[in-house]
Amino acid sequence: MAKVDTSPIMKTYNRFPVTLVKGKGSYVWDDKGNKYLDYTAGIATCNLGHVPEEIRGKVMEQFDQLWHCSNLYHIPAQQQLAELLVEYSCFDQVFFCNSGAEANEAAIKLARKYAHDQGKEEGEIVTFTQSFHGRTMATLSATGQKKIQHGFTPLLTGFRHEPFNDMEALEKIIQPDTIAVLLELVQGEGGVMVANSEWVQKLATLCKQHDVLLIVDEVQTGIGRTGSLFAYEQYDIEPDIITLAKGLGSGIPIGAILAKEEVAQSFQPGSHGSTFGGNPLAATAGLETVKYLAKEEHQLTIKKNILYFHNELRDIKDKFSLIKEVRGKGLLLGLAVEGNALDIISLIREMGVLVLPAGPNVIRILPPLNTTKAEIDYFVHQLSEALEAKSKAI
Repeated sequence: MAKVDTSPIMKTYNRFPVTLVKGKGSYVWDDKGNKYLDYTAGIATCNLGHVPEEIRGKVMEQFDQLWHCSNLYHIPAQQQLAELLVEYSCFDQVFFCNSGAEANEAAIKLARKYAHDQGKEEGEIVTFTQSFHGRTMATLSATGQKKIQHGFTPLLTGFRHEPFNDMEALEKIIQPDTIAVLLELVQGEGGVMVANSEWVQKLATLCKQHDVLLIVDEVQTGIGRTGSLFAYEQYDIEPDIITLAKGLGSGIPIGAILAKEEVAQSFQPGSHGSTFGGNPLAATAGLETVKYLAKEEHQLTIKKNILYFHNELRDIKDKFSLIKEVRGKGLLLGLAVEGNALDIISLIREMGVLVLPAGPNVIRILPPLNTTKAEIDYFVHQLSEALEAKSKAI
């Protein structure tokens, strides 16, 4: 007789056999007292490690004052965070929500409302193959992966998927009813695939020429993850809208969309809203996170970590034929491997290091941005040991 699962939690995740109960800095501990170097960062969420003191102090101050406040009232931390995001970006206004999926939902709504205000009653949004934009019905429909959409038909209409990084496909990408293009500059869930700069710049030029909105999904790439506060800065483009979440709150749930003023004006009272979006606790966490990452000395440290880590991973690739490619940008990294990535992920977990898959053949590595050289060295050593063990087992 098949074993009956008595857990009250729905089986929406294939969980690793680890129960984490504590975290500090780059490390987590399980319920058996085992310590792990966490190079998942909560899937690019704990960008400053677990329970960072710089953020914790201000959040606890806010915790003692006010937890929740309706957006029908002014929220000081929310206002300050919006001002900071605008100061450090090319955008003019911000809307706060609670997650990446909500941020992308809001961006889709804003694009449609803007198009409607321009006299376009209907229109389509172009996204790309192997993209991932969330699991709500709109973001699921926008996602360019059949496996994510399986079982949820009928999908929402109004989305068209085109090949990622394909220069020839750009010739037909803008159609008469196209109102926006939505893309990731690094496809995290899609295998850590980096957008080609020439392709992105040509796409941005086409959008501008045809008055089509360019939306960049920075849910995973934003807030310093790729080596700049926002990944779009490295492509010499100015999108009309970007979406943020994950690293914005250092583990406290928060999402946001940033938009140019002309586009943002299409959201008016009643157009969109969020009960919890930009609440005092989340906004405080976001404000302190951005303040920390905006400091020049911290940016320099992160850039040194990126350069050092990339060189170390390239050296490992040269030593092990199991590694076919080192991918990624900044500290959003992927190792394309021969065979099943989960085999190596399991081996290195047993050695005290946590990493993630990004598809069946890619190991995704997401260190805290403020990880140390010693931690990188430890990771490299343990990864080498795991690869050596895997090579001998083949």
